Amino acid sequence: MAPPEAAGLRADRFLTDSLSAATNGLSRSRVKALIEAGQASRGGVRVHDPAEPVRPGEVYALHLPPPEDAQPQPQAIPLAVLFEDRHLIVLDKPAGLVVHPAPGNLDGTLVNAVLAHAAEDLTGIGGEKRPGIVHRLDKDTSGVMVVAKSERAHTALSEAFANRDLDREYLALAWGLPSPLAGEITGDIGRHPMDRKRMAVVTRNGKHALTRYRTERAFGTACALLRCRLATGRTHQIRVHLAHIGHPLVGDPVYLRRAPATARNLPAATREALLDFPRQALHAATLGFRHPVTGEALSFSAPLPADLAGLLQRLEADVTGR
Repeated sequence: MAPPEAAGLRADRFLTDSLSAATNGLSRSRVKALIEAGQASRGGVRVHDPAEPVRPGEVYALHLPPPEDAQPQPQAIPLAVLFEDRHLIVLDKPAGLVVHPAPGNLDGTLVNAVLAHAAEDLTGIGGEKRPGIVHRLDKDTSGVMVVAKSERAHTALSEAFANRDLDREYLALAWGLPSPLAGEITGDIGRHPMDRKRMAVVTRNGKHALTRYRTERAFGTACALLRCRLATGRTHQIRVHLAHIGHPLVGDPVYLRRAPATARNLPAATREALLDFPRQALHAATLGFRHPVTGEALSFSAPLPADLAGLLQRLEADVTGR
């Protein structure tokens, strides 16, 4: 039963927090998907809107269907292909596309798309006819990714990523203006000690992480477009490191904990657009590596997606007055 203090909370947040122990930490995104699939009820009536405000005194329930075996099937999902040969494929992944099937996202992923696109070229990895995922981008991060199509390519690319024998640059729109304008962020990254769903800079049981950044464009002191290079590859590394130094990413649903003070420096319409941005403003802009078979040096770039480019245009207009 929803207590008085839950009044007005989103249904997905209330159910996630209330059922955390019983569900072994079911993620909010999974709870949201279950609600949208009609697996939640209020007073015996199905709830379909994850954002529905909680009504105190009502009994809420969430049904957990039995787990399904993740067996990726080919699906005709459009792909933006930057390069392709018999060994690998380089893609411009859009925000919103999950890379690999997992509970809550069993299909509609990049793996499903590659299975349909390159089925005839997949020669087998680990005894299975599947694409080789050698690195991942978060669901809501856009940009360049490489996927192996053969065992040989998968092995060589995996080693390149493990040894950091490649070049990766990200563009990140962060709150505030870093000081200095260019530098390094260091700090071991591990699970947050109080919230196991988040990563954090920790003093114990973390892994070494180093992010280099430089400011590409400052929008007053409100926001800055940063170019980030990874010297290591930890989960959520850029998002965690920038939040750690007080410059979280615009739109970050995990590491942006409150409206930044620098948001007050923006015109109301622009401030609202940035605060309402529905994903972390992070884009994998470039990826360079040696071809795993030919040894040729390859480099690929992906332009900013329309949603992020639109934010920058709005900020630019505010700064220049045009």
